[in-house]
Amino acid sequence: MPHAGESDAAKFSAPWPEVRELGRLVWDHLVFVMPMAPSQVILAMGCHDPRVAVQAARLWHEGWAPLVVVSGGRGKVTEGWAETEARVFARVVREHGVPGDAVLLEETAANTGENITATRALLAARGVPVERGILVAKPYMTRRSLATAARQWPGVDWRTSAPEVSYETYLEGDARRFLELMVGDLQRMAVYAERGFQVPMPVPEAAWAAHEELARLGYDRYVIT
Repeated sequence: MPHAGESDAAKFSAPWPEVRELGRLVWDHLVFVMPMAPSQVILAMGCHDPRVAVQAARLWHEGWAPLVVVSGGRGKVTEGWAETEARVFARVVREHGVPGDAVLLEETAANTGENITATRALLAARGVPVERGILVAKPYMTRRSLATAARQWPGVDWRTSAPEVSYETYLEGDARRFLELMVGDLQRMAVYAERGFQVPMPVPEAAWAAHEELARLGYDRYVIT
């Protein structure tokens, strides 16, 4: 795998083992998976990783909720997709055995907050009450998804779930984009809490310092300026 730094030595000059360990510190904070409990809805948070939809289907088959909502229009990574994230995810969950009448599509959301607010409006319009829900996201989006849902849809007992994909497995893909996304997500946890978009969640000093160092090293494509 070509490591970050190999094609742009001027910008990505840190040794790969150092970058890898910095990313691990960020990952360890962002991943927050909770025990499951019977719920009214499984909300698959749209993104570029269809394994999220596979996990949502698995939870449905295990009986944790009778309804799967797949939410997502196009976001910063999927803006060039021919279909919305919701349509891609809907196809995946159906291919994994979830019947069509157990799946709802929400195709407008362009970010995490809109995944929550648009799904809330969709279910309210259909008269579906939600006392407990399951947020299914990429592992490194679980904590931020929970913080967002707690602000944008309070009064619901939210649980988080994610596909069992390791840090090392993500690094074997597009490592640079993966690290850039995590840096952006951790920064957003602070910025969006200040703006009232999600509830504050303390960030360990080591994780925050690692995110800052990665940004300094050039992994800053998704950092809010």
